[in-house]
Amino acid sequence: MVSRVIPVDPFDLVVFGATGDLARRKILPGLYRRFVAGQIPETSRIIGSARTEMDATGFRAFVAEAIEEFLDVKRRDADSVARFLDHLHYVAVDAKGDGGWPELAALIRRDVVQAYYFSVGPSLFGDLAERLHRHGIATPNSRIVVEKPFGRDLASAKALNATLAEHFDESQIYRIDHYLGKETVQNLMAVRFANILFEPLWNARHVDHVQITVAETVGVGGRGAYYDKSGAMRDMVQNHLMQLLCLIAMEPPYRFDPDAVRDEKLKVIHALLPVEPEDIVRGQYRGGGKKGAAPSYAEDVGEPATKTESYIALKAHIANWRWKGTPFYLRTGKKLRGRASEIAIVFKEVPHSIFGDEEGWRENVLAIRLQPNEGMNLSVMIKEPGPGGMRLTEVPLDMSFAEALGEDGADIPDAYERLIMDVIRGNQTLFMRGDEVEAAWAWTDPIIAAWEARGDRPKGYDPGSSGPEDALMLLHRDGRRWREIRE
Repeated sequence: MVSRVIPVDPFDLVVFGATGDLARRKILPGLYRRFVAGQIPETSRIIGSARTEMDATGFRAFVAEAIEEFLDVKRRDADSVARFLDHLHYVAVDAKGDGGWPELAALIRRDVVQAYYFSVGPSLFGDLAERLHRHGIATPNSRIVVEKPFGRDLASAKALNATLAEHFDESQIYRIDHYLGKETVQNLMAVRFANILFEPLWNARHVDHVQITVAETVGVGGRGAYYDKSGAMRDMVQNHLMQLLCLIAMEPPYRFDPDAVRDEKLKVIHALLPVEPEDIVRGQYRGGGKKGAAPSYAEDVGEPATKTESYIALKAHIANWRWKGTPFYLRTGKKLRGRASEIAIVFKEVPHSIFGDEEGWRENVLAIRLQPNEGMNLSVMIKEPGPGGMRLTEVPLDMSFAEALGEDGADIPDAYERLIMDVIRGNQTLFMRGDEVEAAWAWTDPIIAAWEARGDRPKGYDPGSSGPEDALMLLHRDGRRWREIRE
């Protein structure tokens, strides 16, 4: 199978915060990959911008080092890197002052797509938006890309949306969640809505429960100061896991259109019931307990008495006809047994087994792997080979993109690559709308406020485990069990 690369229109893309970690690791190497794939027209320009004083030559050297560090040698070569660097420019600007803005304005062309990537903290979004207009840079057709966090509660999310709305129409604002750019997440929609096989079964009558897991093996690292003000609920559940839940649970949109898709996701968020205290488990990873051992969460963030969670598991219910009574179990955490992101649709058992009570009976499970090794796996029951009666065994119908699609599957574009190209195309389908963000916070805020009011402390768990023991009981008391976390 040969993947089709569809070039975008010529553009000027300004990356604010171009010397920051996200730009260095993801944005700039991703743009190079799209250039090599032939998706970026030769007349396009990428303009780096930050407070750091640097000229174009220095910025090109910075980007060349980033490409070398973050892309495998098989994915780069000296000639293509040199050609890509020719498209790069740099302007130092002061986000809170007027320095550098006239120089940036002089670089921007009016006859191409204009996009501005705010790879900076949310506190600078308003300043950048205001100065883009004050200096006559932005136009009614310009697009801005804003990174999470989109606020830390409903009030701050509303304030942030209002600030952006002062300068840009909602159709110009692209709130990026890189999980929505993953190939498997988009394939989830294709599996549901392009195949008659699954959609008739995609409801409470046939689905026993759904598990969404995002597990990491690393701790908070250098993000301790930020993370301790957020925790797993704000950092992961309110956005990444919420988006995955919406894509699983939403009704079929009338067409694959940005607002049609986002309207259906919004309905799911509005239908989420409040989560009861007994249906939430929060945890913090412990340290090694010995001198020289790995530090605990509290040591990583430098707050011995911290009550912030590095792990959370919860049970959610959606109050609508499709999902009434079907629980959605969400969990995410740091320093767990493996690095894995997975959605598991666990179907109900057959209403009557003609084979008797088989000891090894298993439910059918559709497992959608987001990382690593993106793909899908459907477990089904078959007869165990050989004579001696009808013995059943579970086998997987497995599809990893790397194996099923050959070279194309092994070289799937990174989520940021796809999403940035969607910005240039003007396609908002995989980006969050302002009312969607606010609805997610409206559901999340009472959950956080309740455990803060009770003074709950997270349960300790050992690094390399599956999380706190209480999280196991969350499913055990329902007669279910978590799927094993594995690479």
